[in-house]
Amino acid sequence: MDLENQKRVKEFAEKYGAENLVVVLGAAEGEASGLAAETVTNGDPTFAGPLTGVQLGLTVYHVCEPEIKNEVDAAVYDEQVGMMEMVLDVDDIIAEMTPIREDFCKYL
Repeated sequence: MDLENQKRVKEFAEKYGAENLVVVLGAAEGEASGLAAETVTNGDPTFAGPLTGVQLGLTVYHVCEPEIKNEVDAAVYDEQVGMMEMVLDVDDIIAEMTPIREDFCKYL
């Protein structure tokens, strides 16, 4: 997650309260999704951005996870995400995201 997005997430958490936010990621790989998920939950693991040492504990999902997919109108999901989902390793993404949520999310 780039530094500008870290800054935005931190500002939103301060403004709206971390318990009122859900971060939805769309990275193409499980590892990238996991890194971003860890950043918004446990702090920036690269120690380079505004979330270094900041444990927001935000709820975080990838757009292809069932918890998000089931909440979106099927036609809209297919139009916006369907093609991407066909080429992603969704199982790898879920395997990367689940333990991070279990370990670091405070607001599930």
